[in-house]
Amino acid sequence: MAKQKFARESATIMTEMVLPNDTNTLNNLMGGKLMHWLDIAAAIAAQKHSNRIVVTASADNISFRQPIALGNVITLKSQVTRSFNSSMEVFIEVNAEDIPANKKVMTHRAYFTFVAVDQNGKPIEVPEVVPETEEEIEQFEGALRRRQLRLILAKRMKPEDAVELKSIFNMD
Repeated sequence: MAKQKFARESATIMTEMVLPNDTNTLNNLMGGKLMHWLDIAAAIAAQKHSNRIVVTASADNISFRQPIALGNVITLKSQVTRSFNSSMEVFIEVNAEDIPANKKVMTHRAYFTFVAVDQNGKPIEVPEVVPETEEEIEQFEGALRRRQLRLILAKRMKPEDAVELKSIFNMD
């Protein structure tokens, strides 16, 4: 069994500035560019946790809450919430800052899943995540439900086998 690592050990902060080439015709950050940055920030957290090469397995629950304007500085905070055999769920939160206006706002949240692989591209075991704070524990506990939902949607799990999801709805 792989050793354990504290959730905070994977925490990563990435900063970018929204430049003209990153924007749409409304001078807001293009969604695809943000998704690219989300993938990078999440991959760094997964790689730090596993100390392995990682590949993106899924990107889900990307919540586009608010546009990010040209010139804003964005901060992407990512952290592994839970690991399973060779996969890891990573939570990313995005904050946009308009420095001249002294305004900062949380704009996006997302969950990505990565798989750690060896030099031949074969999945490899990763360390368990040890949550410490209330927020880390909440993310850790919710990760199993999110994983089961992802597996059902990908048709890799039958809904009746999703024990954690059933418990939410008191289904037997």
